[in-house]
Amino acid sequence: MTIKDTPEEWEIRGTRTPFTGAKTSVRTDEVVMPDGSVSARDYQVHPGSVAVLALDEEDRVLVIRQYRHPVRQRLWEIPAGLLDVPGENPLHAAQRELYEEAHVKAEDWRVLTDVYTTPGGCDEAVRIFLARELSEAQGERFAAEHEETDMELARVPVDELVRGVLAGELHNNCLVVGVLSLVAARRGEGLDALRPALAPWPARPFAS
Repeated sequence: MTIKDTPEEWEIRGTRTPFTGAKTSVRTDEVVMPDGSVSARDYQVHPGSVAVLALDEEDRVLVIRQYRHPVRQRLWEIPAGLLDVPGENPLHAAQRELYEEAHVKAEDWRVLTDVYTTPGGCDEAVRIFLARELSEAQGERFAAEHEETDMELARVPVDELVRGVLAGELHNNCLVVGVLSLVAARRGEGLDALRPALAPWPARPFAS
């Protein structure tokens, strides 16, 4: 048996959008269950995101520390951001986020992994890239606002991040998934065997 997620869509008898926000909304679908009954399913409609695990020549990951109001914590994360434009090329978005949040550019880009953050209650899909061959970006720094105005920036050894994840000290999903995927890829066929940066992404189709 092949262990692989597959597309499937159950019948929807009705749908409504009780809330629309600046970036996301909430949708309620009346979904037909396998036994023929109909149940309401509420979920957040999300444009999708990209995240970047930027790895330097000293085997350190570039991380940022930012306040996240819903969980009332300041979390260590990897650079990430929304796919604000429908059909936006995720690689271009990831390159932009790395520049804006860390003022860094990378020469080597690979797809590390693709995930649904909360498939039981949100349709957000995230593509996590591996970025290597880092250097300081040219030009002016991006003007930060809101939670980003007091972000901390650090470079942390991979082993220290793995320890923090397994100790329950680091919780951001992209950081956790990205770091553990990095370790798994190294133990497998190696980082150069990862998918190319423009690999298809059925969850969020894009134009190259």
